[in-house]
Formats: sequence, structure tokens, C-alpha cells
Amino acid sequence: MGQLEGKTAVILGAATKGNIAQVTARLFAQEGATVMVAGRHEDVLAELAEEIGGHYALCDISSHEQVHALADKAKADMGRVDAAINTTGWGLLAGFLEITQDELDRITDLQFKGVHHFLQAFVRVMSEQDPTGGSLISLSSATTKALLNNHAAYIASKRAGEAMIECIANDYGHLGIKANTVSPAFTHSPMTEGAFATPGIVDAFLPRYPLGRLNTSEDVAHACLWLCSDNAFVTGQNIQPNGGVTLRGNPQAIDIQASVEAAMAKLEGS
Repeated sequence: MGQLEGKTAVILGAATKGNIAQVTARLFAQEGATVMVAGRHEDVLAELAEEIGGHYALCDISSHEQVHALADKAKADMGRVDAAINTTGWGLLAGFLEITQDELDRITDLQFKGVHHFLQAFVRVMSEQDPTGGSLISLSSATTKALLNNHAAYIASKRAGEAMIECIANDYGHLGIKANTVSPAFTHSPMTEGAFATPGIVDAFLPRYPLGRLNTSEDVAHACLWLCSDNAFVTGQNIQPNGGVTLRGNPQAIDIQASVEAAMAKLEGS
């Protein structure tokens, strides 16, 4: 029997093929859960839902109305919500003095207000269902512990999401609601294809991982699986399935530049 047999889960941010949300949705379905995937692109969501025998819904996390409608639809379609996972994010890289007001508004809407919408909607549903309870997860980032240059708005808004998770864990634990953060590091995914293809980038990051490799989407999915299972007596925590990068810290811009320049010089000389 799977670890999530008989449970239901909502995974928001699954509208890009092969991303962390899609990997997590497939794993949850394999472990027995009925899964609703959500995001902004219907064709991708419908294809995944059919593949895993689940449900899908359109939802933009920056919209209060859409997120609350998602929570209501999940309860109506699946009977209850045992787990809800927010995987959305925008990896804005911009110098602190160069960040525009439009960029600041966008990342705040997504990574602060959006997380608030998500937690509010699913705490409401989980506190109303019988029996009450469930597991809430919002993906953050190892960069909130291991800083990167030119990432201030991203890191600050992700840290705000971590604080909200702690507050939910403290305020609603008596209803059986668990709330935790999961923090990947530099993960190979559709969003990072360009970075991984750039010579020298991975070389700059790899020595910072005590376990000797970068984390994968599967590593993140399995952390979420454990937290949503009955085996995890855990709440209000920031789980780091990233090979220990927070022990050594991420490379800084000067380190990355040097690594890229060395790799390019090697290629030009070969």
C-alpha cells in the first residue's frame, strides 16, 4: 500500500512540463493519492491529470478569488483536502538598485500575497472538513539560508512565506493542520535549463554540496511525500532536501563569473 493511499492532494504550479510540481504529482499518485494539479495553462494540466488519473484546475496564485475557488473546487471534486502544496515562484535576479517597481509588485504578488492567499484558502477548507486537519507545504529556497548576490527581492519574499508557514503551524496545529516549508537549491528543471547549459555554472555550485551532487526534483518530491504522510510528526519546519548546501553557502557572483570564464577558456583552447 502506498504512503498516501486514500488521501487527496492539491499541487499548485504544475503547468510546466517536467517541473518540480509535475514530478511531485506523479509521485503522489504512485503512492496512492488522488491529485488535483493546478496552474495557468489548461492543456498541460489536462494532460497530466489524465496521465495520473486525477483532476485539474486553472489558478493564478496572485488572485485571491482564484485561489479560494481552487480550494473549494478541490473539496467539491475530491471530498476533502489532505495535502496542499504551493510550488510557484519567480527566480528574479536583479541588482538591488536596479529592481523596478513593476518587478517588486510582481514578486510581492506572487511570493508574498500569493502565499497568503494559498494558506488562507486551504487552512479554511482544512479547518471546516470533518475530520479537520491536513498538510500544507510551500516551496521556498535554500537561498534564504545560503545567500546569492542580486537576489534580494526573491529571498526577502521567500523568507516572508517561511514566516507565514510558521504562524500557520503555531495557530492551527490544534486542528491537526501541519504546515512546513521545503527548500530546494539549484535544481535542474525547465526554469533552469539555460543556467545548466552554460559552461562553468554547475562547476561553481557543485563543491558547495557536502553530499557531492546537486539536488533533483525527485529529492524535493520525496521530502514533500514524507511531510504529507502520517509518518511525519513535523510542523513549522523548513526542510532542506538540498544535499547540505546551507552548510557551505552558495557561490557568490565573483565565484560564478570566474568558473564560467575558466570553462569558456578551456573550451576555446580545446
